[in-house]
Amino acid sequence: HLSCSRDCELADRCDSNPKESSPFINSSDAAAEKSQQYDGKNMALFEEEMDTSPMVSSLLSSLANYSNLPQGSKEHEEAENNEAEPSRKKPVKAPQLGTLMGVYLPCIQNIFGVILFLRMTWLVGIGGVIGTFIIVFMCCATTMLTAISMSAIATNGVVPAGGSYYMISRSLGPEFGGAVGICFYLGTTYAGAMYILGAIELLLIYIVPKAAIFPLEGLEGAEAEAALLNNMRVYGTILLTSMATVVFVGVKYVNKLALVFLACVILSILAVYAGVIKTAVDPPVFPVCILGNRTLVWKSFDVCAKTIETANGTVTTQLWRMFCDSPLLNATCDKYFVANNVSQVQGIPGITSGILAENLFGTYYEKGDLIARKDMESVEEQDDPLTNTNRYVLADITSFFTLLVGIYFPSVTGIMAGSNRSGDLRDAQKSIPIGTIAAITTTSTVYMSSVVLFGACIEGVVLRDKFGEGVHGNLVIGTLAWPSPWVIVIGSFFSTCGAGLQSLTGAPRLLQAIAKDGIVPALRIFGHGKANGEPTWSLLLTACICESGILIASLDSVAPILSMFFLMCYMFVNLACAVQTLLRTPNWRPRFKFYHWTLSFLGMSLCLTLMFLCSWYYAIVAMAIAGSIYKYIEFAGAEKEWGDGIRGLSLSAARYALMRLEEGPPHTKNWRPQLLVLVSTDAEQNVEQPRLLSLTNQLKAGKGLTIVGTALQGTYLDNHEQAQRAEQALHKLMETEKVKGFCQVTVSSNLRDATSHLLQASGLGGLKHNAVLVSWPRNWKQGDDHQTWRNFVELVRETTAAKLALLVPKNIAAFPSNGERFTEGHIDVWWIVHDGGMLMLLPFLLRQHKVLKEKKKETFTCLQIMDDNSIQMKKDLTTFLYHLRIDAMVEVVEMHDSDISAYTYEKTLVMEQRSQMLKQINLTKNEREREIQSITDSSRGSIRRKNPAAVTTQLSVTEDPPAASKEEKPEEEVQLIHDNTTPASPATPATPLTPAEGAQSPGEQVQMTWTEKCDGEPAKPPGAATPEGIKDIFNMKPEWENLNQSNVRRMHTALRLNEVIMKKSSEAKLVLLNMPGPPKNRTGDENYMEFLEVLTEGLNRVLLVRGGGREVITIYS
Repeated sequence: HLSCSRDCELADRCDSNPKESSPFINSSDAAAEKSQQYDGKNMALFEEEMDTSPMVSSLLSSLANYSNLPQGSKEHEEAENNEAEPSRKKPVKAPQLGTLMGVYLPCIQNIFGVILFLRMTWLVGIGGVIGTFIIVFMCCATTMLTAISMSAIATNGVVPAGGSYYMISRSLGPEFGGAVGICFYLGTTYAGAMYILGAIELLLIYIVPKAAIFPLEGLEGAEAEAALLNNMRVYGTILLTSMATVVFVGVKYVNKLALVFLACVILSILAVYAGVIKTAVDPPVFPVCILGNRTLVWKSFDVCAKTIETANGTVTTQLWRMFCDSPLLNATCDKYFVANNVSQVQGIPGITSGILAENLFGTYYEKGDLIARKDMESVEEQDDPLTNTNRYVLADITSFFTLLVGIYFPSVTGIMAGSNRSGDLRDAQKSIPIGTIAAITTTSTVYMSSVVLFGACIEGVVLRDKFGEGVHGNLVIGTLAWPSPWVIVIGSFFSTCGAGLQSLTGAPRLLQAIAKDGIVPALRIFGHGKANGEPTWSLLLTACICESGILIASLDSVAPILSMFFLMCYMFVNLACAVQTLLRTPNWRPRFKFYHWTLSFLGMSLCLTLMFLCSWYYAIVAMAIAGSIYKYIEFAGAEKEWGDGIRGLSLSAARYALMRLEEGPPHTKNWRPQLLVLVSTDAEQNVEQPRLLSLTNQLKAGKGLTIVGTALQGTYLDNHEQAQRAEQALHKLMETEKVKGFCQVTVSSNLRDATSHLLQASGLGGLKHNAVLVSWPRNWKQGDDHQTWRNFVELVRETTAAKLALLVPKNIAAFPSNGERFTEGHIDVWWIVHDGGMLMLLPFLLRQHKVLKEKKKETFTCLQIMDDNSIQMKKDLTTFLYHLRIDAMVEVVEMHDSDISAYTYEKTLVMEQRSQMLKQINLTKNEREREIQSITDSSRGSIRRKNPAAVTTQLSVTEDPPAASKEEKPEEEVQLIHDNTTPASPATPATPLTPAEGAQSPGEQVQMTWTEKCDGEPAKPPGAATPEGIKDIFNMKPEWENLNQSNVRRMHTALRLNEVIMKKSSEAKLVLLNMPGPPKNRTGDENYMEFLEVLTEGLNRVLLVRGGGREVITIYS
């Protein structure tokens, strides 16, 4: 995929194949070079595999040419310059930026921002030097720890451009990557809004206050605030539009201006430090006028005094006129104005004045409180209302510690700026850690020192005066700067504009990278752009989101929003590093060694703490956004395999869970059907019974494991391509049918063995199947291929041997698909023998699925023989089902012994003749001898059947009501009895014969059969069933005498049962019944198939069930 690696823009275009584009194995160039790779005889040993394994020399040469540089901003510039001559393609220049230009300065520019200039002094005033220092320290520590984690991730392999998004998504997987990528994108976009609001605040309050569209003059309180916000909205929108246009026209202008803006930031900060040094020698004159202890807005008066003495006597000042109704000395004045004196305080006493002690502790205000000096006298009457509020400096928002955290945090973001340019760096693995950590150290030092210096230089009331109203409307930090406040005002205006442009350039590119990765299907459109790759649609969306931030219009409200998104992003960077370190993935070998998982965890917990400190409700909203994006990508996103840490975590967790599962078989309460679904495929490897998977899905209320397996004939070496095709077909069908599970294809010399291998080897450790779902072999009577039904019977035997439950749907094509809904009708369960409770569990599971959800209750029908008390039995069964918490109607059908009809004999005769004929065709001499032997065995078996002991025990089992039999007789015992009874009979625990055979007390009835009391058929006189009675029937047709008696009896049972079931359940949507087991010796296999065919004849949907010999349902909690 080398050819592709050049164009793998911010995302992997090569992601049509799930691997990252890489110059390693299978690359096209490697194949092209094979002619020179294996020249000479030295490497003859390896020449067979030269297509797939290139020589080391060619690998290294291709690695040297491999460029991780995606189409970054440089190429965009080139593309714009070269639009005229597209034919002439420039050779790609290797990325040239070093640590200083590529990482350190961009980070510094991004970290120092609007908050430092507009809010830092206010934060120090409100929070106090100590409180603010704690906030700054916490935030800087968070970014430092995040930078350490980020450096570890960034130096673990080549990081393509796309920076943080790439690092997180490739470390934590597409779901986390997408969620964090979008959080980072939203954070960057809102940062753009915050910078624009900052720029407008500087413009309208400090640079040209006259430009306000909604004038603030003469407005008080809420009206003034609303006017200010509306100005912000109008001008913010205008500025956003012009910035978006600049970004759209050409990113090259933004990149060229970046250095100018950076110079502005550095100059402004230097001016502040210069000013601090100057205050020690010669503090600047910025007086603050205070009435009593209240700070006055120094806007419409010149002298800070009530009256001044002139040659003409005492004259009132402009200040007097603000508080009195006339300029005369006898005018009526504001009570507070009369009672208190006016004093003038130096706004910047200087670093040597010792003002620091006063500013150490915070002063928090409610909205509308007066900004007052604590240590000055103030005479005021308690009940006197506050008048002339617009004359005083007031608190514009309610402040508290956590609010300050939210407002301050954006000023430490921007640490990703270096890693975002990883594509342009000469040596990203060296530059990113050094540059980022150096930038954070520098900025943290500046921030921490500025907190202390502001507290040591500036008067408290000036610090708490957010908009500098008490110092002639100057920017507070500007009053400290040298040589003039304008240095800071202009510098900070340009730097905020520059930062806004950077955000508007970076955010769309990030969105485009996410869109091109294809993990969030809804964002695909944003991957498109102009011909040169400019993300036009992304820019449009970014501008819209940014506008929503501008409409909020208050810098203090927008700051906590973007704090959330950045903190979320940083938290995941730390998580990625911690997960990778703890998992010790073999590929985790960062070049940067100074990291530790404890640091990453500390960083992560700090991020989480700060999120909830800033604003708990925003934190919950941000987490909900990230969580919903995560779930959305998980459900709808493209499958990506990036070798991420979360996949590694899943592996570790899965291994741990499997080891725990090994400790013992699950308790009955935890039993759930872990299905092995056996499907067959046609010559094109398409699944022949897709409805089998629909049924699987409907059974998945048990939330167990599903393995869909198929068997292929042949050798693995010849057929592995077929096996792969079959596996893909299974995967596809499982996706279509929404079956969550695994698929497995086994190749063996014959299908019988292949199926047996599947049965034995599927699953892993404690996560093995306990039930097999296989469809009834259709058309088993037709055609020469008897192998299908022989395989089926063998499978039944194997599941019994392996103690697995077996589910056999007959007429699988008639079963409902997942889209169908059965609103009426019912499920009938025919409970003939108890084999672990599968029959009770299955209807419950099926009714959990929406296909059968609306169904009426199931009907449990219990078959029993005539000596039992059916009323008592019905009562017991109802109680049992009630204890099992299963909703069902109960019926007990009684069977009487009756004559074997001529039809039964006829049907048995046809069956035996057919099987004899089959044997004649198929038997070899040896097999014939074996056949004779088996016939003598079966006749011995019928003699042995007269054993009275076996019979009585058997009676006691079957006559008990099911609940009791479940507790008193363990399954194995029943199994044993049946095995002794008759080797030639299918009397295993799951056979409908059980009650019938049980009734054969040795002397009286050779032949026990079934009838129903309730059907109104008259019971035959007892003599009819005696041996003599049977002799009479035999005399009617001589060929009947030679019939195998056990076959006649079984056929009779099958017919009678079928008759009963048809009468009761012909309307049922689904019939579940016990499946009789196959004969112990193999002579009667085809007869067994015939019996099952007769038993289920005429029923539309039947599910034959054999238990696995263990209890699967319990009445206990």
